[in-house]
Amino acid sequence: MKETEEIKVKSDDSIIDSTLRPKRLKDYIGQEKVKDSLSVFIRAAKMRGEPVEHVLIYGPPGLGKTTLAYVLANELGANIRVTSGPALERAGDLISILTGLEDSDIIFIDEIHRLNKVVEEMLYPAMEEYAVDLIIGKGPSAKTLRVDLPKFTLVGATTRISLISAPMRDRFGLVHSLDFYRDEDIEKIIDRSAKILKVKTDAPSVETIAGRSRKTPRVANRLLKRVRDFAAVYNEGTINHQVTLDSLKRIGIDETGLDDADRKYLRVLCDKFNGGPVGVETLAAATSIERDTIEEVIEPYLLQSGFIKRTPKGRVATERAFSYFGQQKKVKLL
Repeated sequence: MKETEEIKVKSDDSIIDSTLRPKRLKDYIGQEKVKDSLSVFIRAAKMRGEPVEHVLIYGPPGLGKTTLAYVLANELGANIRVTSGPALERAGDLISILTGLEDSDIIFIDEIHRLNKVVEEMLYPAMEEYAVDLIIGKGPSAKTLRVDLPKFTLVGATTRISLISAPMRDRFGLVHSLDFYRDEDIEKIIDRSAKILKVKTDAPSVETIAGRSRKTPRVANRLLKRVRDFAAVYNEGTINHQVTLDSLKRIGIDETGLDDADRKYLRVLCDKFNGGPVGVETLAAATSIERDTIEEVIEPYLLQSGFIKRTPKGRVATERAFSYFGQQKKVKLL
């Protein structure tokens, strides 16, 4: 019974996330430079009657890469096929998707930096020439058969652009970086989401949630939903400032937006390693947090907020990190 309830909750959250996702560029808040650029290329593609060039979007998790892919499809009136780098294990997985596309369709590959090398190389002719080469048979009798594909647009998303090979990057006509959001944009996103969720909020509550959302829309919407749950239980569904403060305290989100994992990371870096420098593998082992989680989820915000620095020798805690715990860095005596 519990397992069934858990599946239902996850399904409900997915439905809510889909509902909160903007459908058009005019509804997409923030990232103005990216929106302006995309709007021009969308209009130009429509005028020529051609697909938009392949698009690569990179940036930390939760900033709207997947949402932009859906927005692009909606603006073009095109179908979208969604997959991820780890899901495309074999060349056949990619071929089955590509051959099922229609003209001007969009294929979205999340975590494109994790593509299998064989699959990646098969994408090259598909992106450039809209064709794939199939090898039929084995040994000396093997033959190559070229299969033409409809003209499609590939949208790739990654949190680690440095891990994408140069040949792959060069095949994208448009490359866009998503930045952390301004607090005022996060507040607009929360206001919009609250209206969709049909929950009452006030300005201090919205400002508080925005200030603890790590400048990230996904986090903002997640915190809003959690505060909504507390408000439903303790305040007849109305979100006010006191309910917001109590809710965020109980789920472990402090005034700076740090959560338990962030504090654990900083505590180990400051206490165990006196602020570093220390390598990421050592930090992963000491905190029992996976390296990918550290690099893709925890560190981007800590870097942005000035809690840590990345140096050639490793991660280093700043004075702000020590001040956060009411400490000072110990000076080593020679």
